[in-house]
Amino acid sequence: MLPTREEALNELNIANEMNPGPWREHSLNVADAAKRIAEACHLDANKAYVLGLLHDIGRRTGIAQVRHIIDGYDFCISKGWDEVARCCLTHSFPIKDIEADISKKDITKEQYDFIKKYLDELEYDEYDKLIILCDSLADAKGFCILEKRFVDTTRRYGVFSFTIDRWNYTFEYKKYFDILANMSIYNLLPGIEECIFD
Repeated sequence: MLPTREEALNELNIANEMNPGPWREHSLNVADAAKRIAEACHLDANKAYVLGLLHDIGRRTGIAQVRHIIDGYDFCISKGWDEVARCCLTHSFPIKDIEADISKKDITKEQYDFIKKYLDELEYDEYDKLIILCDSLADAKGFCILEKRFVDTTRRYGVFSFTIDRWNYTFEYKKYFDILANMSIYNLLPGIEECIFD
């Protein structure tokens, strides 16, 4: 079950009142990117939009790193929004491994074990991949190429042994949706200038 767009936007606004920050605008831009790409790929654009709006809803509980994904998961499960809960948890993991995450693990051992088991037993679907991708295509100001977002997050969180692998998985997700859309998905996002690399 999914909330309506109106319900999702209302929850996002409530969450922003609880913990104001640029994450609200980021979420709106992720939702817009997800909707545009879903439409071009003949996926459910409304579902993609709602998932994008609420992927970071766990930030409602305050400033957090890994904890925001489990807080979002728990909140959405309590609402009966299982598909949203799933994306709250998967969106931070281009590599389906809790140890391949750039954030501080500000969670309990029980939460760690739950996330690890959840990821280990899950196969990503198109919506998991789409929200992971769109999370890297949008910041609080609008849309951006993947390289810009990667530099931004790397400057904030640092470099890890799995950093390049995370980037490569995200590029693979872009390639997947490029093929589905029969074009570069950058063409669907206003304001993006695609860089060409030889």
